[in-house]
Amino acid sequence: MDFDKLLEQISRFGGDEAWVYQVFIVVFCVLLANFILMRVLTRVGKRFEKTKNSWDDAFLQALRKPLRLLVWVVGLSFAAQIAKGVSDAAIFSAIAPIRDVGVISAVTWFLIRFIKAAEKNILDGGIAQGKEIDKTTADAISRLLRISVLITSALVVIQTLGFSISGVLAFGGIGGIAIGFAAKDLLSNFFGGLMIFLDRPFSVGDWVRSPDRNIEGTVEAIGWRLTRIRTFDKRPLYIPNSVFANVALENPSRMTHRRIYETIGVRYDDVDKLDNIINDIKTMLQNHPDIDSSQTLMVNFNSYGPSSLDFFIYTFTKTTVWTEFHVVKQDVLLKINAIIRGYGAEIAFPTSTIHIADPLPVQKTD
Repeated sequence: MDFDKLLEQISRFGGDEAWVYQVFIVVFCVLLANFILMRVLTRVGKRFEKTKNSWDDAFLQALRKPLRLLVWVVGLSFAAQIAKGVSDAAIFSAIAPIRDVGVISAVTWFLIRFIKAAEKNILDGGIAQGKEIDKTTADAISRLLRISVLITSALVVIQTLGFSISGVLAFGGIGGIAIGFAAKDLLSNFFGGLMIFLDRPFSVGDWVRSPDRNIEGTVEAIGWRLTRIRTFDKRPLYIPNSVFANVALENPSRMTHRRIYETIGVRYDDVDKLDNIINDIKTMLQNHPDIDSSQTLMVNFNSYGPSSLDFFIYTFTKTTVWTEFHVVKQDVLLKINAIIRGYGAEIAFPTSTIHIADPLPVQKTD
């Protein structure tokens, strides 16, 4: 926009105090433009709501506030240019840089808002279509894009203000070394968070635990410095991301099956029934609707115990849900008990038998 030509035309209106009226007209036009703009955007928004495409809604929602800011920045800078014609104050020399920074800020604000809206659209669209979208990855990409926009905008602002970007980058390289030594823990946590986003050993909502550390719970949030885990007693656990680079981590949420591994003993008196009991239990497990018979399934006599004949069952359930697994396991154990009792046998319990080699003589007394 050529402000000088427009100012020359407006300056012809009025006398010595004409600039006051001119500033008033400009401010009034800015208010009127904002009012008309909001009415137009509201009508366009109602039309967009009727469409199935959610991206136009996201674009319009991201555009509203930055566009109002842009109108105010351009309008007020135009009014300041009018006032500059009757005043030699030093502050008016900064009008052009401030206007440029304001325009860059409005564009940056729009891009950041649109990136956030795009992330929400992708996640909501995946849920609506029944697709599984990794929330952690979407959040990481969104953050990286926003950081890239901010860094680019900062460099453009520096260049606009008359500073050399190459000089700033050179200074940043020297200063970065000093900052790196001073904030090595912060940087290690940042890169630890970056590795989590890239390797994805876990995502938000996963149940994780570490045998090396006292860490177990559900992942609630993954930040660039900390990961928040909610333990099973509902305590929040804040863990620096650098910790995950140095510990072994289990992710039970990604297991394909859950294992049932139990040892059961019957009495020595039921040794002749043990073979039939084992065969029936194996058949029961193979036909059980909640047991995956395609996985390893074993029922075998294992050892002679101190007071029992021990056999073990080794099988896997189809469900991985912890609560459902225990329901299936309970059903399996009760059916095993029914099979054992069906043969007239009993599950053994610890007993002791005393053998006396020579019976003691009993003396009768008169």
